[in-house]
Amino acid sequence: MKIVFLDASTMGNDIDLSLFEQFGVFETFAMTEMFERVEHIGDAEIILTNKVIIDSVVMDACPGLKLICITATGTNNVDLDYAKQKGIVVKNVAGYSTASVAQTTIMLVLNLLSQCEYYDQYVKSGEWTKISIFTHIDRPFWEIKGKRWGIIGLGTIGKEVAKIATAFGAQVVYFSASGGHYETPYTQISLEEMMQTCDVISIHAPLNDKTKNLIAKEQFHQMKKGAILVNVGRGGIVNEDDLREVIDTKEIYVGLDVLAIEPMIEDHPLLHVKHPERLIITPHIAWGSIEARRELMRLVGENIKEYLRH
Repeated sequence: MKIVFLDASTMGNDIDLSLFEQFGVFETFAMTEMFERVEHIGDAEIILTNKVIIDSVVMDACPGLKLICITATGTNNVDLDYAKQKGIVVKNVAGYSTASVAQTTIMLVLNLLSQCEYYDQYVKSGEWTKISIFTHIDRPFWEIKGKRWGIIGLGTIGKEVAKIATAFGAQVVYFSASGGHYETPYTQISLEEMMQTCDVISIHAPLNDKTKNLIAKEQFHQMKKGAILVNVGRGGIVNEDDLREVIDTKEIYVGLDVLAIEPMIEDHPLLHVKHPERLIITPHIAWGSIEARRELMRLVGENIKEYLRH
C-alpha cells in the first residue's frame, strides 16, 4: 500500500514521520502545487494533506485513492460531498492543539500587557546602564488580576483559556456568535457589551457567515482605551483594513496569530502602523507546539489504523 504526504513541510523539520512506514510505502513531498497534485498522488491509496486542495478533479484522476487524512481540524480543503459520492473516506483530527493554542493566547496577552519587548530592548540597548536608579518603568503595564476577560467562542479551546484566565484572577464572560448557550460558570453577554466593557478579548471561533468581519470598525471604536484583542481563531473574523485605520488613532492593543490571507501578503497594511508597539503578529503558530504536532501525527496514525480495520 502506498501512502503520500502532500505537504509534509507544514509539520516542520523536527517531527518524526517514520510511524507511517508501518502501513506501507510512505512518500513525502515538502509541498504540492495545484498542478502537481495528481502526479504526486499517483496510485496512492492513502494521502495526508494539511492545506493541499483535494477536489473532484483529483479524485477522478486518482482512482486508487481510498482515504484522505487531513492533518488538521478544518476540512474546507477537501470536497467532502464528492468524496462521499466516490466512496473515499475522509478523516480529520480534532483536539490535538488545545493546550498549544491556549498557551499562545496567554503569551500574546501577557506580552501586550507587560510591554515585554520594550523593556527587553531597553536593557539590550544599554540604556539601563545609564540611569541613576535601579528601575525604569516609563511604559505602563498591567496585571490580568481583576480584569474582565471576554471570550468569543467558548468551545474546547475557549474553555481552556477561560480556566487559565480565571486562575490569573480575571472575571470571564463570553459571547456566542452562533447564539448557543453553555452549561458554564461564565456569564453570556452581547458582543456590544463585550467590546465596551472587557479589558481583554480573545477569539477562539471558526470562520463562517456569522463570524466573518465580526470585529470591524464599529467594534474597534467600542473598545475601551488600552483594551487588548487577540485572535487565534481564524483570519477574516477581524477586519484587517479597519484595524489598520483604528489602531493608528486609538490606543488599543492587538495580537493576531491568523490573517485573512496566509502567508501574509507582501507590503500588508499592518506592517506600516504608526504604533507597532500596540500590535503583535505571529505567523499562525498557535496550533503548532512540538507536543501538539506530535499528537497530531499520532492521531493521524490512529485514523489510518481505524480505516484499515474496516
